[in-house]
Amino acid sequence: MKKLFIPLALLALTMTSCVSKKKYVELEQKYNDTRGNLQKTTLEKEELEAKFAKIEQRVDNYNQKINSLKNVNESLQEENNVKLDMVGNTAVISNTMKEKMRETLKNVDPAELANAKTLKDSMNVAVAYNLKKSINSSELENDEDVNIDIDQTVVMISVSDKMLFNTASYRVKNNAHKLIKKLADIINSEPSMDVMIEGHTDARSYNSGVLQDNWDLSVKRATSIVRLLEKKYGVDPSRLIASGRGSAVPLVENNSAKNRARNRRTRIVILPNLDKFFGLMAKEETIKP
Repeated sequence: MKKLFIPLALLALTMTSCVSKKKYVELEQKYNDTRGNLQKTTLEKEELEAKFAKIEQRVDNYNQKINSLKNVNESLQEENNVKLDMVGNTAVISNTMKEKMRETLKNVDPAELANAKTLKDSMNVAVAYNLKKSINSSELENDEDVNIDIDQTVVMISVSDKMLFNTASYRVKNNAHKLIKKLADIINSEPSMDVMIEGHTDARSYNSGVLQDNWDLSVKRATSIVRLLEKKYGVDPSRLIASGRGSAVPLVENNSAKNRARNRRTRIVILPNLDKFFGLMAKEETIKP
């Protein structure tokens, strides 16, 4: 009986050892499989992270481009809001300038505004309104020797030569300086205006000293006024134009002393510079009545 117990015990021990080793092999295989899967997952994770980093970089680049385009667009919009372009002979004004012009036109006589059918007409009305505000005719127009006419956007001030010059002379009379100073004050008060000084003579032939004819005389008279406006009364010379018309543009026939006196004149033509005018409108506050 004792002999039989020992082999049975050995058999049981042997069977127990075999089961444990088999489980160990299975566990070891599972461990290796799990570690392999983990390594594979880690590699896949790293690849996904790299791809995601590239996508993030692309998104950042696109955002930078979008922000850059926004900045460009804002810059262009801001520039457009104060810009006046000329396409051929047609004025194209910005939205800001149109708004300023509309505010100005609110103060214009409705009957006058009713005649404005186009954008150009509206611009003319707005400029003319601004010029009339700047020019107080009562300060200049004191007798028949000074005549002021405002035609749309152009102001024409015609001054008889007897108020400015002696006969056949281009030296400005001393008592004419008061009138010229008033002209300078008007010009300096409105930066959007340029000024042309036109000299006109009658048709009688003229030849004296260095002056050959009426062309020379009319030019010298215009430049004499321009020099005074610039040097004595501080008008910016870039805004001044000297022009001699001789006897080529008479008001009336040169067939009497009275008519010839009318033709001898200096005309001050005040011209709105639309670039300056609408540029100033864009910067100024809305004009109130």
